[in-house]
Amino acid sequence: MTTKIAIFGVGLIGGSLALCFKGKPGMTVVGHSNNPDSVRKYMARNVVDFATTSMSEAAEDADFIFLCVPVGRLEAYLEELSRLPLKPGCIITDVGSTKASIAACARRIDLRDAHFIGGHPMAGSERSGVEAATSLLFENAFYVLTPEPDGSEEAYESLRRLLLHTRAQIVRVDPKLHDDIVGAISHLPHIIAVALVNQIKGYNETNALYRSLAAGGFRDITRIASSDPVIWRDILLNNKEVLLALLEDWNGEVAHFIDLLKRGDGEGIEQAFNEASRFRSGLPERRKGMITSLYDLYVDVPDHPGIIGKIATELGNSHVNLSNLQIIESREDVPGVLRLSFRNEEDKDRAYALLESMDFKVYV
Repeated sequence: MTTKIAIFGVGLIGGSLALCFKGKPGMTVVGHSNNPDSVRKYMARNVVDFATTSMSEAAEDADFIFLCVPVGRLEAYLEELSRLPLKPGCIITDVGSTKASIAACARRIDLRDAHFIGGHPMAGSERSGVEAATSLLFENAFYVLTPEPDGSEEAYESLRRLLLHTRAQIVRVDPKLHDDIVGAISHLPHIIAVALVNQIKGYNETNALYRSLAAGGFRDITRIASSDPVIWRDILLNNKEVLLALLEDWNGEVAHFIDLLKRGDGEGIEQAFNEASRFRSGLPERRKGMITSLYDLYVDVPDHPGIIGKIATELGNSHVNLSNLQIIESREDVPGVLRLSFRNEEDKDRAYALLESMDFKVYV
């Protein structure tokens, strides 16, 4: 018997899910988009077995339906699905980064014999779109499922078994708890990064040195401020109540530092850094998380012709996949002038060893 998996929105996440399932014995993957050009792209890139612009055609007889559309459109899609003649026992899930609102929507509408189980794969990429899709995206990442307490355990187990093909670690969490945690470790940092960049932008309007000198560490710690504005608008508004409470707590942390500085409390400042350092040192290093990891190296190179070409050539000869190369004019924290970016940790580690063996000074 064939298992039909319908994926609505075959971008980075939806396309990567499709590639995890496509070609597996007894599985057929159908992609959906309202845009005919996107449908043609899905097929041309061989990400799905079949693609269509018809919602009913995609959902018809589907055993599993993945909603991989933006958070702001999830409820509309779920309501539309509730009006279709879904296969009895069909399992609907999503990949949104907020869970309480879509869970409430599923409780509110009549899905008849279908089951809804919220989901959130905690993995991503600096790139987007189906072009960036890969079956390796979820490997070694947490994949959160948020079933209802009175939901079908059989349906949950079926979805869990299917998701084992992603090679992610499946974690079962209450929807509200999920939003509390993700709000703190992902949504709040995005707000802080945007606010910090905009603060420096304001200073730069009267003195362009702010922009000129904001290299290295500043650019790295604020890179998430470049995230898609529309997607993040929807995420933050959807998790508004959680974020308002978190921002109040953040104001308390900032007020604490203001007080330490006003009082000249060097011991208190040192203690704050020590506490943060101890906690951060205990964070997992090689597990994917909500905020995409950087796989960058910085190389201090001599200023003579051909040196950059030599580095790129040696990496290519060693089959190390270099995704980007940037010459940096100013770094306040690392003396390197060449920034090398990689798509995964393995390539970064191999590049590090190779460049050190060539007597280059390499910084992480």
